[in-house]
Amino acid sequence: MSTATSTQTSSTECPSTESSTTAADPVLTREEAIAILAGPDSELPELLKRAGALRRKYKGNRVSIHLLTNARSGNCSQNCAYCAQSCRSKADIETYKWVDDKKLYDDNEFVHDHHLARHCIGLSGMGFSDDEIRELADRIRVMKKQGTHLCCSIGFLTEKQALMLKEAGLDRINHNLNSSRSYYHNICTTHTFDQRVNNIKMLQRLGFEICSGGIIGMGESHADVVDMLLELREIAPQALPINFLLPIPGTPLEHTDTSGLTTEYCLKVLCLARLMVPQTDLRCAAGREVYFKGREGDLLRVVDSIFASGYLTAGGQGIKDTIQAIENAGYTYEIESDDREE
Repeated sequence: MSTATSTQTSSTECPSTESSTTAADPVLTREEAIAILAGPDSELPELLKRAGALRRKYKGNRVSIHLLTNARSGNCSQNCAYCAQSCRSKADIETYKWVDDKKLYDDNEFVHDHHLARHCIGLSGMGFSDDEIRELADRIRVMKKQGTHLCCSIGFLTEKQALMLKEAGLDRINHNLNSSRSYYHNICTTHTFDQRVNNIKMLQRLGFEICSGGIIGMGESHADVVDMLLELREIAPQALPINFLLPIPGTPLEHTDTSGLTTEYCLKVLCLARLMVPQTDLRCAAGREVYFKGREGDLLRVVDSIFASGYLTAGGQGIKDTIQAIENAGYTYEIESDDREE
């Protein structure tokens, strides 16, 4: 793994001051974690310092940039309340069974040419036929020839299907928990929280890296956020994306009050995720451009991973502006993909 050409690090973000900790990482109790989220905003500077120390310890000065391609859009049988692609969504989105191959491969080439960390590929739906998985596996083989790192978000796979993708070269799969076990029925009733956890455990047993996180702002309590993070601490995913709700017209959550998603609260959530799962690639996903505008320095002090150029059905900051924001905050963006076949 190589890294992009370095930029100057600001004196207030010097790695040597926040990565020198050699003691074991502290383990927060559930009560301590809830208290962090419920605490006053005046405690945020100290919280940022604690989370920043762990970010420096495990991730240094690097920020990885990921590109997301919506490879199968809409017509999902699941009723997830936040999602524009769900069976109960009336959102005005484009729907298709497979994205045009040119779009998929152009995106993969973009990841390669811009030396981004990973190409993330999302497919709406809970289950797929073996033939559909074979089609995806063929596409994965083509994309892997460029040496790009790939991650697929692909619902619930059978063990046979997972092995087909692994043989094709896929090494990481995204499967978000989204919320806590006790709150999950408020978000989705067509599958269960435990089905998600069991799917992740099966994939881990087969040797896959896991990307798993959640969504903040769907009406959950502080305790729900903490309980989700406790589950993620047990899973120990290689990547942990945190999304902050962007209410989408036409979805059941379109009128959700997001006034509680202040920048300060969102930073507390990310700090808590860093404290509870310190070694993960902590990613600020959807909502970054809305809830952290002008506070990128504080954000990147905690997270080491972001998306560029949009999300599944929502736009986002372009690659040039994303790189500029990283460099302006005193960080370098990480190069992981190269010309080597894996």
